[in-house]
Amino acid sequence: MTQQHAERLDHFMGRANAAYYAGHDPFKDFTTAPEISQMFGEILALWAAAAWQAAGSPAPFALAEAGPGRGTLMADVTRTLGRIAPAMIGAAQVQFIETSPSLRQVQASKIPDAHWHDTLETLPDLPMILLANEFLDALPIRQFIRTGTGWAERYVDAGAWRDIPLAPAVAARIVPSRPGVREGAIVEINEPARGFVSALSRRLVAGGGAALLIDYGPAESAAGDSLQAIAGKRSSNPLTDPGHADLTAHVDFADLAAIARAAGAAVQGPVTQGQFLTDWGLFLRAQSLAAARPQHAAALRADARRLAADAQMGTLFKVMALTPPGWPDLLRPA
Repeated sequence: MTQQHAERLDHFMGRANAAYYAGHDPFKDFTTAPEISQMFGEILALWAAAAWQAAGSPAPFALAEAGPGRGTLMADVTRTLGRIAPAMIGAAQVQFIETSPSLRQVQASKIPDAHWHDTLETLPDLPMILLANEFLDALPIRQFIRTGTGWAERYVDAGAWRDIPLAPAVAARIVPSRPGVREGAIVEINEPARGFVSALSRRLVAGGGAALLIDYGPAESAAGDSLQAIAGKRSSNPLTDPGHADLTAHVDFADLAAIARAAGAAVQGPVTQGQFLTDWGLFLRAQSLAAARPQHAAALRADARRLAADAQMGTLFKVMALTPPGWPDLLRPA
């Protein structure tokens, strides 16, 4: 088969995930932090309130979420803000970045007054507080493999991998430098994530506000193949039956932090999800809920551990905040 019949990995991944999210309920295949416990959204509401105050309490402002899933996170955030910061929720315009028609319908059942967008670019020109939990990991990646003679890019060809050599000048321009790159090593790049973070950073610097990015991946850039597919809550072959599994890859936080700084934003973190949630009072909240609902006390404590324990989600998931320069530290409560 000639080269033009092979499909570059990011094109394959983007097409497969578009079909998957259009025709499947992804939450039958995996569980995100907001679906584990209301406490996750309550903690993010505390962070959002601190960010809004640091922004000067703008009114109106966009309370945005990228990849809002079932709308559970925003429902918990707005419910909590209604209790602890009524002036903030009164000034908020909820904005969702979501391309799936079926997920938009589910989100509308929980946040009926939200406004939906396909991309960041169409959000209103307002100060913005943005949340993105497990959004970046689903954006399509490119993979490059180190060969004995240089670099090749990974393509998908009739359900199998095909590595197509890159000209040295092209490789020097597009393959990022990573430590530990030896023959056979794979280096990944997420161009849509880079584009999103760059555009988001420019908006925050120009219009004010802050963003909180939560996802799984390393704090430092490294070589390695992180592409995975999940179907029916089990790992599967990413190349098998595209459109019927969720394809994701680790988020390179160091790379995205560099992109944000290049666009003028200040970067806070990343820190582990466990540290962030603990600092913002996750276990205190679990104790409070357990006292109010003693019949659910064991489950509430187990949920808190699942979100924050090192052996569960606490270390693999990272939290990074983007702000205009000169803002206070938002990853730890004042």
